[in-house]
Amino acid sequence: MMTVPQKYQSRQAEITQQFITAVNKHIDSILDGSTDHMYHIKDIARIMFIHPVHLSNTIKLHTGHAPCYYFEKKLMEEAKNMLADDQLTITDIATRLTFDNSNFTKFFKRFEGVTPSAYRQQQAAIAAHL
Repeated sequence: MMTVPQKYQSRQAEITQQFITAVNKHIDSILDGSTDHMYHIKDIARIMFIHPVHLSNTIKLHTGHAPCYYFEKKLMEEAKNMLADDQLTITDIATRLTFDNSNFTKFFKRFEGVTPSAYRQQQAAIAAHL
């Protein structure tokens, strides 16, 4: 079996970390209102001055996950945090995350197995028993 030279492995780690940092920064800018549209992988690649295919292949090779995994993971994390605030409606949360209500519900359910409303109810029930 052929191994990847160390200098390439460390470059893969560097590219992956830069990508995750850029994703987190972008989603933070969505949440604070300074950006109103969701980037695609090609947008992050452009910011990093890397070809999108190279970026995607490098992240997949280094982590075993496609780049969209990191977008989705961060969005789910933020959605769950916002669902803890019962002052925010599901529509408010969907809008802040650049989804329409229906697509947000489908997205959330695909990853969590329940709708955002059901998740919120489950969390409220858990909190009531603490």
